[in-house]
Amino acid sequence: MNRQITLTRHVAALLSWLNTANPPTEHEIAMRIMKIGEEFGEVVAAYIGVTGQNPRKGVSATRAELTGELCDVIIAAMTALATVAGDVEQADRVLHEHLTARHPRLPALVRAGAA
Repeated sequence: MNRQITLTRHVAALLSWLNTANPPTEHEIAMRIMKIGEEFGEVVAAYIGVTGQNPRKGVSATRAELTGELCDVIIAAMTALATVAGDVEQADRVLHEHLTARHPRLPALVRAGAA
């Protein structure tokens, strides 16, 4: 049976591996949070490559590479969230609560922007 890969399943497997290799001490928690910044830097580099903004390199990245780097930011952020929240289920709950609290404001923001 082929089980669908989801962000939650991927992060749960990633956390299992990370927690075994590097137990979540305060230092490790900080490293997982900083990983988001590292991945963001890779997004910036890919965007510069897609747009050709570095004249020495020209166009040096593809949109697929850029989107892959953006996915890595999401994975790193969810991994850090799951580490801080306690586990992937708690992280999923925290994210859902965060979205639930903010979503009702969105239609008013959209209307205000359209005015």
